[in-house]
Amino acid sequence: MIVDCHVHVIVPEITRDAAPREAWRPLVRVEDGRQVVEMGGRAIRAVVHEFVDVEAILDQRASAGIDHVVLSPLVTLLFGDAEPEEALERGRIQNAALARIVRAHPGRVSALGAVPVQDGALAARELRAVMADGALAGVEVPALVGGTPLGDERFEPFWEAAEATGALVFIHPTTNGFPVPAMQELYLFNLVGNPMETTLTAAHMVLSGLLERHPRLRVLLAHGGGAVLALRGRLRHGHAAVAAAGGRLSEGPDASLARLHYDTITHDPGLLAVVATFAGAERVLLGSDHPFDMADPDPVATARAAGLDPDELGANAARLLGLGAVA
Repeated sequence: MIVDCHVHVIVPEITRDAAPREAWRPLVRVEDGRQVVEMGGRAIRAVVHEFVDVEAILDQRASAGIDHVVLSPLVTLLFGDAEPEEALERGRIQNAALARIVRAHPGRVSALGAVPVQDGALAARELRAVMADGALAGVEVPALVGGTPLGDERFEPFWEAAEATGALVFIHPTTNGFPVPAMQELYLFNLVGNPMETTLTAAHMVLSGLLERHPRLRVLLAHGGGAVLALRGRLRHGHAAVAAAGGRLSEGPDASLARLHYDTITHDPGLLAVVATFAGAERVLLGSDHPFDMADPDPVATARAAGLDPDELGANAARLLGLGAVA
């Protein structure tokens, strides 16, 4: 079974159409034959495939050779900068809708929900409730929360709950980028800014000792982990030679980096092969980033070009997701 672990969806229940007077909701409209998402005064025009209709999403992924999809929210719908209680209620709308989708498509759909990760204790309670329900396999979280990386101690209750419940935690960049003028040119907020966010939070999680304290965490990094593996030598040297980088981690950084999972969205089979060689093919999951313009149009071919078996990557996903557990 070939599993696409990186497929985004906007469930109809969260859209403006479901509650037209609630301005925080995303408005999805069609412009020049493509879906445009308006939210918070920002229009997202990077959508090139179906975003809302699950049946259409499944058909489009099947045409790319995908047997099973893992749906996760548009990252801005995680509301990482909202008040925690607001994020909680908005996440629950999506979690309930995603659970219905999973149960309506046994064997074809898994899903990752949303919790208010900005409040570690509240996120922990909600994650335990999500996992107790049994429909969702885990949650998606933003790489930075108000600019804070996920290895910060404020998130410790959430990580404790994630380890205890066996939830898969999918870390995805916020797409907000960094306050650098050059990032607003040449699409660099996405090309560079998105993987930079993942790189920053992954490095922080490693050097803070988070992954050493919680070795049973199931964490998936988007976009091949950004550049964190390209920087493993610097992390290794800094940990050994610089007090500020070495005080919280007893083992070398490589051990923590090898505990993470990485999707295949590198747009470079040679680079993907490096990821698999370092982390082990069993730590790699196939992904596309549907429905965006930066999606891999043929992730199955990318995996094969990197010397990876897409069915084995699917088996990796099955182990993490507990496929078949929901009837």
